[in-house]
Amino acid sequence: MFAPPADYARIKVVASFEELFATPFADGVNALCWQRTPAGDFSEVVKCLGETEGIVTLDDSRLRELPLSAAGRIAADILIKDLHLLRGRGLDPVLDCIHAYPRDEDAEVMCTDVYSFHADSATVEADTYLCTYTGAPSEGLRDEDAQRRVEIPEIRAKLLRLFGGQDDGDFLEFLRENCFDLHYAPVANARPFSFGTGNLWRIATKWPGCPVPPCIHRAPETVHGDPPRLLLIS
Repeated sequence: MFAPPADYARIKVVASFEELFATPFADGVNALCWQRTPAGDFSEVVKCLGETEGIVTLDDSRLRELPLSAAGRIAADILIKDLHLLRGRGLDPVLDCIHAYPRDEDAEVMCTDVYSFHADSATVEADTYLCTYTGAPSEGLRDEDAQRRVEIPEIRAKLLRLFGGQDDGDFLEFLRENCFDLHYAPVANARPFSFGTGNLWRIATKWPGCPVPPCIHRAPETVHGDPPRLLLIS
């Protein structure tokens, strides 16, 4: 079962979906975790999809049609229920079976794929909801263990050469447009933490006027031969 880092006050554990949705981010808290251990066999849901690769998106109808055992059906019903909970709050959740995300292999200076520690961003007030049901879970990084990559002198110098101009307002806009300013490097001896499986999270994004810092997180590294992830995100 997930246990929040005892020395990291930015995470708050809640007891229900209602509390998860309604609790405001305040006093530095930028991650809410509905801690739970859902019943059912979620790995069976993945196996029933057959031989797949990349990212496979599941909807309610496909989940209902899968030939599952009783334990697998319990898991599928929980997935459908979670989708409906989020839709009922005006959100647009996506349920994916993920073997691997595309890698930013052609990056000239720094990677900006989901395997890099990053913050989500929005132009209006918004949060990110996510839950890993099976497979490797997402990872978080404490603020004190993170440094924005664009503030690392050698990386900033390379980005400035790529931009081809001065370190001014236009350069800052270039960093924003390419999401370079949203990515972080762990400092020496950083202590990433796991989001765990089965827990439904709501994490703060970067948006104008957000009262707390965004939650820094990443997708787990893909290892060949590992089972795929079953991830709900909105």
